[in-house]
Amino acid sequence: MLRIAVPNKGSLSETAAQMLHEAGYTGRRDSRELVVADPRNDVEFFYLRPRDIATYVGSGALDVGITGRDLLLDSGSDATEIAELGFGGSTFRFAGTPGAFSELADLDGVRVATSYPGLVGAFLERHGVSSDLVRLDGAVESAVRLGVADAVADVVSTGGTLRKAGLEIFGPVILDSTAVLIGSGTEAPGTKTLVRRLNGVIVAREYVMLDYDVPMSLLDQATAVAPGFESPTVSPLHDREWAAVRVMIKRTETNHVMDALYELGARAILVSAIHAARL
Repeated sequence: MLRIAVPNKGSLSETAAQMLHEAGYTGRRDSRELVVADPRNDVEFFYLRPRDIATYVGSGALDVGITGRDLLLDSGSDATEIAELGFGGSTFRFAGTPGAFSELADLDGVRVATSYPGLVGAFLERHGVSSDLVRLDGAVESAVRLGVADAVADVVSTGGTLRKAGLEIFGPVILDSTAVLIGSGTEAPGTKTLVRRLNGVIVAREYVMLDYDVPMSLLDQATAVAPGFESPTVSPLHDREWAAVRVMIKRTETNHVMDALYELGARAILVSAIHAARL
C-alpha cells in the first residue's frame, strides 16, 4: 500500500486535497482525521504539518508526499523531488530598510530574520555571505522595526506587505517555489500510477477540448492554427466539402484561437472542459 503524506493545513492543503480527489483518490471527509485508507486505490493518506512532510518522507517512514519546494529544501531531508504540481507558487526575496542594502554582499555580518533558516542559510553560504540568521515562525516583516534583525528573507507576492512594514526588496531571488511531489528515493509500488494521475489533472486544468467545422479547402490552414499534441482529429461531415475537427489547446489561448479560426472561415466552434487526461 502506497503511503502518501498530505498537508493537513496551510496554503497547500486544500488544493492538494482537491487535486488528489480529481485524480480519483478518496481522502478524508473530516478535518480531524490524521490517517485515511483508500483500499480501492491501494493507498493510505497521512495528514501532517507541511513543514514535517519532507522529514517523514526522507526518513522512509512514508513513501511520497506533497509539500512546497521551499519546505523540502529548508528541511535538509534526504527526500527528492519527483514532479512539480502546478500550484502553490511563491518567491523568496531579501528586504531591509530602504537605502540600507543594495546587493547580497551587504548582508555579510548582519542579522537576517527568516522562517526558513535552512533554505536561506544554504543560499547565503553558496554566495559566500555570512549572516546571523534569526529564526521566526511568523510575522517576519516586523523583525526590523522591532529591532530583532537588520534584514529579512521572506515570501514575496506583490511586495505590498513588506512595503507596509517599511521595507524595500533588494538582491537576487532566493528561490521560486511551488508545490511538489517528493519521494524517499526508493520508488514504491503505486508511485508511477500516482504521478501519471496527477499529471493528468494538471493537463486537464491547463487544456480544453476545441471542436469546430471547417471547409476542406481551409483544413490545412485551420490545423496550422491549432495543431494539437500530435495531430488533430479530422472527421468528414455529411457535406463532403466540410470537415469536423477536434483538438486540445491551452486554456489560456482559447479565445485567441477561436477568433483566428472564425476569421479563417471555421464555424460551430465549441469549447469543452477536460476532466481527466493521459498523454
